[in-house]
Amino acid sequence: MPTLSFDLPDGTTVTTPVTTLLNAGYAGRDQADVAAHVAELAELGVPAPKVTPALYPVAPYLAAQTDEVPAQHGRTSGEAEWALVITAEGVLLTVACDHTDRELEVHGVAWSKNAAPDVLGRKAWRLDDVADRLDSLTLRGWADGQLIQDGTLAELLTPQHWLDVLRERGLYEPGVVLISGTIPMVPGVNQFAGEWRVELGDPATGNTIEAAYRVRRLPEVIG
Repeated sequence: MPTLSFDLPDGTTVTTPVTTLLNAGYAGRDQADVAAHVAELAELGVPAPKVTPALYPVAPYLAAQTDEVPAQHGRTSGEAEWALVITAEGVLLTVACDHTDRELEVHGVAWSKNAAPDVLGRKAWRLDDVADRLDSLTLRGWADGQLIQDGTLAELLTPQHWLDVLRERGLYEPGVVLISGTIPMVPGVNQFAGEWRVELGDPATGNTIEAAYRVRRLPEVIG
């Protein structure tokens, strides 16, 4: 199983193995907007979930703190998200980029989530330290240097919502990582980029957490 390490604002470092990795989907706080989005995706051939919000189990080894993501073709892309990391020392909040195979997505969202890594930041905040201002935290994403996502955590279901789900399912334990689902992209942008950067920001302190990586195309298949 992979091990993640996070630097905290107080100068300490928390390290945890990843035993369970979960990707939330269709996790906007306004579920009427989510329903409209599901209908739009259906027109593009992406199968609709049976329920919303959705939660997709992902192979734990796909949780990564990396500067490079390999891709088999040019139709993969990331998404700006936050992540909850349950550790033996409490719950951490960090930024994440859910890299997804869009070609595979039309055959099954869960399959596409397992075809590329979830890239997490190397810094984190203790959830309790920002709990009083979660909705004001900012979430941004850049593709090849272009800002394509810009919002706040108020647009997404709350960390507490997902912690309650984990408790109900017996999954509230150290080693569990849950990634939030994403905010809307700027209409008309080209998301099939070679470089991705995502940022979680705290306007109250000016502190930010980022994750950035380049996409490396794998060699062509022989056979």
